[in-house]
Amino acid sequence: MVHLTAELRDFLAAPRFGVLATIAPDGLPRQSVMWYELLDDTLIVMNTAEGRAKLHDLRRDPRASLCVADGYRYVTIVGRVQLIEDQARAQADIARLALRYVGADEAHMWIPQFRSQRRVTLLLHIERLSVHGFAED
Repeated sequence: MVHLTAELRDFLAAPRFGVLATIAPDGLPRQSVMWYELLDDTLIVMNTAEGRAKLHDLRRDPRASLCVADGYRYVTIVGRVQLIEDQARAQADIARLALRYVGADEAHMWIPQFRSQRRVTLLLHIERLSVHGFAED
């Protein structure tokens, strides 16, 4: 079981961008910049629109990694992604992520666009961490 220190929790709690890597059909990595939220010590929540290449990749192979960096400090999270296609959940998740990253005023401008899209929540189950630039690495 993965253990996150208080320092790592605080780092991941800040609204930094993550880079999600999925496995493309040819076996090469495909990367996307993502909004994310650490739900607990075992789960990262992300969200995407239907039709995106990363979603096709994850339907075929749920293995993924998410790298969150701040200069030379970074955490890479490796695991498997569970897809949640329930629209009530997916819309609530993208609205919460928008509030986290852009604040209430700007989020309210983005949310109507999200509501016009079919959204999918990505739950990255944390299996392994690689940590660099922190006291414990």
